[in-house]
Amino acid sequence: MTLEDTYRAYLRALNDRRLDDLAEFVHDRLTYNDKPITRAEYAALIAHDLAAAPDLFYDARIIVATDTRIACRILFVTTPQSDFLGYPAAGVRLTFAEHVFYDFVDHRIAAVTSLIDRHAIQSQLRSTSFRGSFAGPDAAP
Repeated sequence: MTLEDTYRAYLRALNDRRLDDLAEFVHDRLTYNDKPITRAEYAALIAHDLAAAPDLFYDARIIVATDTRIACRILFVTTPQSDFLGYPAAGVRLTFAEHVFYDFVDHRIAAVTSLIDRHAIQSQLRSTSFRGSFAGPDAAP
């Protein structure tokens, strides 16, 4: 099995909501954006996003793989049911991308570096009924 095959199986597990299967794909300890966390904490981050946006689907549009690293552009189209990624997005249809890099050791994820296109989310929220009242998590006080 190639690393890309492993990664695609990981995405299927996420899309099937099989978070208990993360042990197959993720080390017990990893880093997420340079912060050390446990697999349980990583699963909790994902579970939080899935609870807020039950229709969240990981749509890998570009995957580049080496022997130990995956780079991926994931497209999301979702309608969160509650606050999502720090935004008051309940009921707003959002389309955005995540650019994410994974370092693998022994075919399991050891490090994740993620960049979510927050500008796309903010722009969509501003163009909805939130106009004038939207500040978002990055707004100045």
